[in-house]
Amino acid sequence: MNLLSAAAKISALTMLSRITGLLRETLIARSFGASEWTDAFNVAFRIPNLLRRLFAEGAFSQAFVPILGEISTTGNHKQSQILINAVATLLFWALLLTVLLGIIGAPLLILVIATGFKGGPAYDASVVMTRIMFPYIGLISMVSLSAGILNTFQRFALPAFTPVLLNLALIVSAIFLAPHLDQPIYALSVGVLVGGVLQLVIQIPVLARLGYLPKVGLLPGAIKSAIHNPDARRVMRLMGPAVFAVSVAQISLIINTNIASRLPAGSVSWLAYADRLMEFPTALLGVALGTVLLPSLSKANAKNDLVHAGELLIWGLQLTFLLAAPCAIALFIFGEPLAAVLYHYGKFTALDVLMTQRALAAYGVGLVGLILVKILAPGFYSRQDIRTPVKIGLFVLVATQLANLIFVPWLGHAGLALSIGVGACLNAALLWIGLHQRGALPNAAWAKYLGQLFLALIPFSLLLFYAASASDWIALQATPWLRIGLLAAWLGAGAIIYFSALYLVGIRWQKFLRHAK
Repeated sequence: MNLLSAAAKISALTMLSRITGLLRETLIARSFGASEWTDAFNVAFRIPNLLRRLFAEGAFSQAFVPILGEISTTGNHKQSQILINAVATLLFWALLLTVLLGIIGAPLLILVIATGFKGGPAYDASVVMTRIMFPYIGLISMVSLSAGILNTFQRFALPAFTPVLLNLALIVSAIFLAPHLDQPIYALSVGVLVGGVLQLVIQIPVLARLGYLPKVGLLPGAIKSAIHNPDARRVMRLMGPAVFAVSVAQISLIINTNIASRLPAGSVSWLAYADRLMEFPTALLGVALGTVLLPSLSKANAKNDLVHAGELLIWGLQLTFLLAAPCAIALFIFGEPLAAVLYHYGKFTALDVLMTQRALAAYGVGLVGLILVKILAPGFYSRQDIRTPVKIGLFVLVATQLANLIFVPWLGHAGLALSIGVGACLNAALLWIGLHQRGALPNAAWAKYLGQLFLALIPFSLLLFYAASASDWIALQATPWLRIGLLAAWLGAGAIIYFSALYLVGIRWQKFLRHAK
């Protein structure tokens, strides 16, 4: 398997997901602006997203994929299916209980996450939308189980595509359902629930063709058998520290949301709109590379092929620096044009553009760190070492909140974004040091490579700096197609200059054509 080709395929499908996500956010911005109602939706949606990462994309994948990959290397189909069924059974019943408790306890959850909403209409709206969306946690967690199976067997396309269905469901709900509701914002929560159903249903035929369709045990005997399955117990044991590791990041997110709810109205939404743009390169690069690397690293470590595992990590890190650095510069320098072109319509005001741009610049500071964490962490997970990232995560949690004490009084909502970025850079640095100390990162002439990248980034940065001030991006609201054309032209020119400069400094794409063993 060509890793660059696989990562490119995932990035292309993720690009489709992010484009539909941007269309979704543009539509929401145009229809609802940045108000207490959008703040209420973003807070309510944050709860299922938080638990999704806790149960599914974070803790579950980190524990499940390495063990399934280890078993699959023996070619034992039956043992792999038994593990899948056992884990599906345990996950299903845990999620069912979680969903029921969440629906009942929604008022308390909102008080914990957004105390600034207490006593206002945003609080009541958040409670209602949380209850509507809470089943999404169960749906998307089972989707993540399916994605873990497919990724282990190098079927990367469908898991990368499924988020498109969520975005489409939200777009359809905002256009067709919202006008018929007394409170139009509630249509978005219905869209989330429908999107979760669609994402789960589309996985079933592919898993059946692969021969690994999970079978959930509904009877007491099946549940008892799942509990006592030795491989499933290994997954659960690894999930313990993995849940804690993911919880550290989510605790930081909860604290930041709570702080944002106490800032001026719109702060939660400004961060959410900026976060959507920040997640664009994070998903295209970090998620794609991390998804490709984890199964390959797990199999290499299962075979004790440490040389190949180290080469895979170096490949991922060098490609990350190559592609993430210009994205970070674009967020930092070119945030106003991006926010204006994508969001400045309807109820989204010039002030909203300015506030979103400030958050984007702050995210730009830490973007490379945010993506590097997604490459470095699989280096530990593939060795079934989750405790080390937990320890690092705890330290980073404290550091991030200390940074909030410094940055938020000074920068407001943008200070929250800056603290996340600084914390991510610290996290990446500590993970890097930990892998280096374990001998997992071979020498790679980093000084020369980073020096070449720095030279290539200079003309790219100068061009974007000029482009950001060459036009009045706010005033161009009256001519949206001209504004869109200018943005595309400047970004296209920047890409040509950057990749031309890479060639001139001696970096070739052939360097990244690596195959997994």
